[in-house]
Amino acid sequence: MHIHAAILWEQGQPLSVEAAELDGPGPGELLVEIKAAGVCHSDLHPARGDWAMKVPVVLGHEGAGIVRDVGPNVTRVRKDDHVVLCWAPACGVCPPCKEGRAVLCDRLEKVTYRNKLPSGAARLHARGKDVAPFLGTACFSDFVVVPEEAAVPVPRDLRLDALATIGCAVLTGVGAVTNAARVPAGSRVLVIGAGGIGLNVIQGAAIEKCEQIIALDLRPAPLALAKQFGATHCIEGTGVASTGTSTGLSTNQRLPSPVHDVPAAIRELTGGRGADFVFDTVGSPATLATAIACTRKGGAVVLTGLSRQDAQGSIPMFPFVMQEKRLIGSVYGSGQPLKDIPRLVSLYQAGRLKLDELVSRTYPLDKVNDALAALAASDGARGVIRW
Repeated sequence: MHIHAAILWEQGQPLSVEAAELDGPGPGELLVEIKAAGVCHSDLHPARGDWAMKVPVVLGHEGAGIVRDVGPNVTRVRKDDHVVLCWAPACGVCPPCKEGRAVLCDRLEKVTYRNKLPSGAARLHARGKDVAPFLGTACFSDFVVVPEEAAVPVPRDLRLDALATIGCAVLTGVGAVTNAARVPAGSRVLVIGAGGIGLNVIQGAAIEKCEQIIALDLRPAPLALAKQFGATHCIEGTGVASTGTSTGLSTNQRLPSPVHDVPAAIRELTGGRGADFVFDTVGSPATLATAIACTRKGGAVVLTGLSRQDAQGSIPMFPFVMQEKRLIGSVYGSGQPLKDIPRLVSLYQAGRLKLDELVSRTYPLDKVNDALAALAASDGARGVIRW
């Protein structure tokens, strides 16, 4: 069938929105008409060349739409279902899947992270070439073919442009709190980075009734959004020092902007101890160092931000051991997406999860490069491509 897709022909160059050909679904596959697609840093990284990747490829992995056709042997999803796409379709039979850790499915390394469908078939074509689907989803296109395991049915009366963000940002952020860290009520939490993932870590901490939720960012606009999502304190930071003196702040005061010694400010807010849990949603060597310095004895750093492939962080090993700090990696919410996505939808229906507020900008597909540019400028919240 004839479709339009935003194709990355060369890394570091703009995406080209053009005509393409999409084959129908094969066994165990679905044809989904995309109605909304979130624009994520994981799309920006390959576009800019931060991650080496074979081209041509259609980016986009955070999507929602309507099932228009089903291939043979599809049993769980039906034609005309409204669905949120899951870019990590688990096989269900490998050791991680049997352990309940679907996001670590062995099959993902063989197909999804190689921008292939589990069937191995090439369904998308343009300019006489096969075009790879980024993370097996390729949401920056009118229609996609995905495996049945990559589609989660949702109620038809809910807005798909809001639900699209569940497919990555919401699941990743909230899941880091509930699944990876298992943050108990009353905890003191620091969230580094108030972008799409960070805002969802913040509201995940709010859902879990954390006592303090401190948002740290370099810009005031994301911090203003952080307050709406449940942050109790906001810090505009410019640097980090390993030690610091008292800032003279009480916990009900707004911190002066900018703060040059973030660990000192965090200790001041937390009674001199540091945060119980620090979530690094940026994923750079500098933010990892800040996260470790801000964590209390016995506390945990949860790293969700994806860095450049060649990035290396360092850990001060002696105090890390002596203070029994923990470093936890968390990908895609560290859970089981086929169960977690419906739970998040239920929280949204109950008014406990913010989704509409997460979408700050919408674009047509032919403005996808503008959406990526806005993301790179950290304009706050989430941009969504909407059909």
